[in-house]
Amino acid sequence: MFHSFLIKYAEIGIKGKNRYLFEDKLISHINTVLRPLDGKFLVTKEAGRIYADASEEFDFDEVVDALKRVFGIAAICPLVRIEDKGFDDLKEQVVKYVGDVYADRHFTFKVNSRRINKAYPGTSETINADLGEVLLQAYPELKVDVHHPEMLLNVEIRKTCVNIYSLVIPGPGGMPVGTNGKAMLLLSGGIDSPVAGYMIAKRGVVLEATYFHAPPYTSERAKQKVVDLAKQVSRYSGNIRLHVINFTDIQMYIYQNCPHDELTIIMRRYMMKIAEKLAQKNGCHCLVTGESIGQVASQTMQSLQCTDAAVEHMPVFRPLIAFDKQDIVDISCKIGTYETSIEPYEDCCTIFVAKHPVTKPFLDTIEKSEKNLEEKIDEMVQTAIDTEEVIACW
Repeated sequence: MFHSFLIKYAEIGIKGKNRYLFEDKLISHINTVLRPLDGKFLVTKEAGRIYADASEEFDFDEVVDALKRVFGIAAICPLVRIEDKGFDDLKEQVVKYVGDVYADRHFTFKVNSRRINKAYPGTSETINADLGEVLLQAYPELKVDVHHPEMLLNVEIRKTCVNIYSLVIPGPGGMPVGTNGKAMLLLSGGIDSPVAGYMIAKRGVVLEATYFHAPPYTSERAKQKVVDLAKQVSRYSGNIRLHVINFTDIQMYIYQNCPHDELTIIMRRYMMKIAEKLAQKNGCHCLVTGESIGQVASQTMQSLQCTDAAVEHMPVFRPLIAFDKQDIVDISCKIGTYETSIEPYEDCCTIFVAKHPVTKPFLDTIEKSEKNLEEKIDEMVQTAIDTEEVIACW
């Protein structure tokens, strides 16, 4: 019965004179996700509202699922849009709407009308009362509750039509992707980094990603796992270019020349150095990681301080920094990355982890150990960057 959707946004509404830029970006993303689906849609904006109107038959669930992945959407409201033929016709249409949408009508309700067309006879209060009375007459099992209704029936009387809706499907919230710069995500095969990418993209940030591959210690299946994760995140963030870096020689060189209890920190620092160079090369403004304080040895406050010191020209953002592990798992389940993340394919970090890694490293000690790498490390880093593989993930 629904051929239109009212798309509501939240934060965009406070953007003042720049609001149209965010609205236009949101409309562009809505068009992008609807284009491959069955049916044709016209997406328009009108006085702070965005509408998606279907001109052909479509799969309702498929369309809703697509819209629920568009950052910037606060709510999706399937609506019935009728021609304004007067109040008597509106009463009939409201009765028909409730009868069509709700097979079981044993619930409380409230009518909430808005007169955008101020020439329409009556006030919002009298319209609410009259429509409520008509519904009670048609469906005696209904009950009115103006304070905590189980169903809120919205009736918007606009200049040329009337919108009727009661279903409000939560959207993902956030800001439209592409309104807040570009980031380089350090993406591994674990649970955390895909969630971090999702969280930063939710704030309107375009994503690129870097994955450190260490053949033969990590398999092609481990690499494919990361590609799969990038594609899953891209369902929300839009297209992701995945930069695959062969890290084997660098890891072995660190392993052979540095104290083993410092391996994790030193390897992590060189990952950050390489990711920063790739970020600069590709127009990114920050690095993003999935680290959370205290989760593992490389994520203590002291370890994070040492890791950050390796990055010279841009900030490092950690969207999950204060999250409990279960919080992260819950989000990964919601966005569909969890099952892929727990596949048993090791990444390069877990292969070379020390039995007893240092948990409270001192930066000067770490930098002193890194002097053992000075002979070859710069050349190896450049070779790793020059031989990157870029995979389009969408």
